[in-house]
Amino acid sequence: MSSLLASLRTPRGLLTAVLLLALAILPLLTQAFDQRYLLSIGTRIVIWAIAAISLNMILGYGGLVSFGHAMFFGIGGYAVGILAHHGMASGWIQWPAGIAAAALWAALIGALSLRTRGLYFIMITLAFAQLVYYLGAGLEAYGGDDGLNISRSRFAGLLDLRDKASFYWLCFALLCGTLWFCSRFAHSRFGLVIRGAKSNDLRMTALGFPVFRYRLAAFILSGAFGGLAGILLANEGAYISPAMMSWVKSGDLIVIVVLGGMGTLFGPLYGAIAFFALEESLPPLLDLGRRGWGEYWQIAFGPMLVLVALYARGGIDSLFGRRHD
Repeated sequence: MSSLLASLRTPRGLLTAVLLLALAILPLLTQAFDQRYLLSIGTRIVIWAIAAISLNMILGYGGLVSFGHAMFFGIGGYAVGILAHHGMASGWIQWPAGIAAAALWAALIGALSLRTRGLYFIMITLAFAQLVYYLGAGLEAYGGDDGLNISRSRFAGLLDLRDKASFYWLCFALLCGTLWFCSRFAHSRFGLVIRGAKSNDLRMTALGFPVFRYRLAAFILSGAFGGLAGILLANEGAYISPAMMSWVKSGDLIVIVVLGGMGTLFGPLYGAIAFFALEESLPPLLDLGRRGWGEYWQIAFGPMLVLVALYARGGIDSLFGRRHD
């Protein structure tokens, strides 16, 4: 907690605190200005920020470029959807089951993929993700390619997830918890080993650290938080489909992390806000010039990403000055 508070005392930290405060009162703002559709966008930002933070644990801090992280999205979401389809709507059962399923799958594929390096690691994580994707597409009992409408999780006597404001605040509380955990992770001895292995894994091994086991543990934690994000995404739309775990979604997560700043605490949050702000604002702007161009908003987004890579190599986080996390 002290490291998280210390990062909030800097000028960057003050801006981040204002941003978090704005996110905390977003339901009140959208109601006051009668812009309730913004609450849906805010909910997506918060959920994707949690997923991006989970990827940042292994990509930013560990240097492990996983091109299949969205599979944990899908596993968490499908765990909720399948249980709901069979009449088990309690969130006290669904959510632990979804997180456990994502963590178990992360342990299985991590035990295999972490024995590879570089391009081979990227390809094997992509291969496992596609396996899960086509498995979901083949589950005809749960909608197959078309997906499945589900009922939201129920927490009897505690929360009503059908209320958009309540659901948003739950997502925001989980985002804050994820940021706290990531801060503890990055500054713990465990996290320092992960960061050291990113720089030179052979030296860390020579110093006596079991790098493979440390990386596997980090991969499992990352998968578990990815599963949590998938659970929230399934509840946000009351819908699950194989598209949740396509390679395109994995690519979006990597873009969000790179855009915000890899290996930084709040970078994934900045990246998620920028990504969805551009996704929502660019199509209308492009449609002003010529009708129908809005669906090709990525054409304008691509050069922006190139400019960030060239002139802000630390992502949006680097624009605020020197790092302290």
